[in-house]
Amino acid sequence: MYNSIDEVKKALCSGTSCVEILNYFFEKIKSQTELNVFLEVFEESAIVQAKKVDEKIKSKSEGKLAGVVIAIKDNLCYKNHKVSAASKILDGFESIYTATSVQRLIEEDAIIIGRVNCDEFAMGGSNENSSYGPVLNSENTEYVPGGSSGGSAVAVKAGFCTVSLGSDTGGSIRQPASFTGTVGFKPTYGAISRYGLIAYASSFDQVGVFSNFVCDALAIYNVMHGPDNYDSTAIQSYNKIPSVELKKETKFKVGVISDYLDAKGLDKEVKESIQKVLERLKKNGNTIIEESFPFLDVMVPTYYVLTTAEASSNLSRFDGVHYGHRSNSAEGVQQTYIKSRSEGFGKEVKRRIMAGTFVLSQGYYDAYFTQAQKVRRLISDKTQEIFSNCDVIISPTTSSTAFKLNAVTDPVEMYLQDKFTVHANLSGNPAISIPLGVHSNGMPFGIQIMANVSDEHALFMMASNIENLLNK
Repeated sequence: MYNSIDEVKKALCSGTSCVEILNYFFEKIKSQTELNVFLEVFEESAIVQAKKVDEKIKSKSEGKLAGVVIAIKDNLCYKNHKVSAASKILDGFESIYTATSVQRLIEEDAIIIGRVNCDEFAMGGSNENSSYGPVLNSENTEYVPGGSSGGSAVAVKAGFCTVSLGSDTGGSIRQPASFTGTVGFKPTYGAISRYGLIAYASSFDQVGVFSNFVCDALAIYNVMHGPDNYDSTAIQSYNKIPSVELKKETKFKVGVISDYLDAKGLDKEVKESIQKVLERLKKNGNTIIEESFPFLDVMVPTYYVLTTAEASSNLSRFDGVHYGHRSNSAEGVQQTYIKSRSEGFGKEVKRRIMAGTFVLSQGYYDAYFTQAQKVRRLISDKTQEIFSNCDVIISPTTSSTAFKLNAVTDPVEMYLQDKFTVHANLSGNPAISIPLGVHSNGMPFGIQIMANVSDEHALFMMASNIENLLNK
């Protein structure tokens, strides 16, 4: 119930109030607290907002997203509400402003229901790195939901909200979407303002969407994207895509990277399912173009050199002096820095800060950071070359389905979970994961579509085509 924006609109037209819709979600959340999805439900402010929207509906002045209930990842700021990035270093911190992405949704009368759990500072691929415990996959609670936006993914899949917001630095929306059987969308870098998103790696971070349907991801994108004076990296133009476009039957030139489908560790059932989709697309008149991409093995190392370097810089502001956790046992400035950060940050965040500090240090900067920037440029150039021949690239989202809790303990093995998703973040391209099927182990998995920079139009069209194809 209320799993789509269309369902919400129909309910409102039939006389259901926003407050009634909100109460339905409150009850649903309370019935499954064991999933550990919500760090906080904003009951008071959400009801106030719902009543305002109900009044607007009566006067027929409501916005495009009237009554749509949205959960936000705990690294997006919302004025006068707590935000912690699932870290103890920000425990109790309350934001004094609202993220642009969230504000634009509120202006269209969406209702923010609460903040959801994630990996600490969005660093992780399983949602096991949260200071507040792991989120459980609603499909099977023995499995992880993926990360870092695992709470956002499960919030949608378990029916705790209609859509949710997450952030994607290297696959943190698309990987959980694949693991939970939801739609996970990451836009072109700069298409949606990062203002109010607590930074992990600034040249990679993106605000994105989880939904049950492609059309809902598009509706949220249409509201959130566009220029923003508070974010100098925001693209200074609008690219609104009419939802009616999704109904058009368009033929595409589909790029398939052979290196991805032949990659070591790719699950046989996932590969076969993707090949079947490609065959059906070809039968429907789309052109399949095989491409090679020689950088698969260097993408994850390049990504982690650059993102940890940026994290080392970005997270230096959490020092026990300006705001956030301050150690009670510290004496003097130096001890305040050391003890506050040691007590406040979790193991994985400390690991990435130290790795980033190392690659930026004297004697190693050119060998690691500078070299990684050069490789990033090669990846970007090669990606652009591929898109000169095709409209979209189709690939696996993940190598396999979700894994069990505590099953992956080696950090490198965890980092390699991102090997198909980091591509879009390194090159800045838009990408989306949509549900593809259910594995013989009972867990869902997705298919990833990537489009050219600023061509969300082609991305959503192809995603909708495949969604329709799979539903036939």
